[in-house]
Amino acid sequence: MKPLLSESEDNDALLALGRASVQIVHDLKNQLNGLKLYATFLRKRLEKSDRATDELETIHKLIAGLDRSASDLSMIVEYGQPLHLKRQPQTDLVKLIREVVVNLNDRPQLTGSLTGSLMINAEPGQFLGEFDSALLAGALKSISLGAMKLANGKQPGGVVEIRLRRGSPDTAQHGVIEWPVIDSSDHDPFHSFAGSNEIRLSLAARVIEAHGGSAQRQAENLCVRLPLT
Repeated sequence: MKPLLSESEDNDALLALGRASVQIVHDLKNQLNGLKLYATFLRKRLEKSDRATDELETIHKLIAGLDRSASDLSMIVEYGQPLHLKRQPQTDLVKLIREVVVNLNDRPQLTGSLTGSLMINAEPGQFLGEFDSALLAGALKSISLGAMKLANGKQPGGVVEIRLRRGSPDTAQHGVIEWPVIDSSDHDPFHSFAGSNEIRLSLAARVIEAHGGSAQRQAENLCVRLPLT
């Protein structure tokens, strides 16, 4: 029976494992980028020829899959890094969400095999706060994609409505964003590492919490609260 490691030895082992994992992820990303270059070259050759449309469509799907895999690897590296917020005063939360929705609805390659669309239902008025626009937009995008994935499991091709409202009277200085997921399970994807979707949502929750907010599963909704100014 091997002796137990001391706490310091255990921490050193975890640090070494973390550094090795980051290097492995970096090498895998380089290999994926190399495959994408070959696939892009093949796509250009096919576009210039009279090859069948389904062959070109297959190449497009391959490139999109490589992009998503590279994004997942980047996410793993980002999860272990500290967040450095660059807050901007008077940032409009409605505008951020609207840009995310337009981006996802107009660029189907970002949603992969997911079907359906997103729409916003926001209370009138401004939702201003001190936010890091880039980081928060990325977190809202991840949550929106996660909500689409959960909704697709029950109702493929439907519309996911993003609701934005003010909090209850005692939390009126908070903006509340809700994504219905049409899922009766009690699984909280914000605090799980069951798959790439959950890891992405956990990273988004870190960004929300760094802004002084919270992200959690409430009944059949993914719910985010953010402080307003």
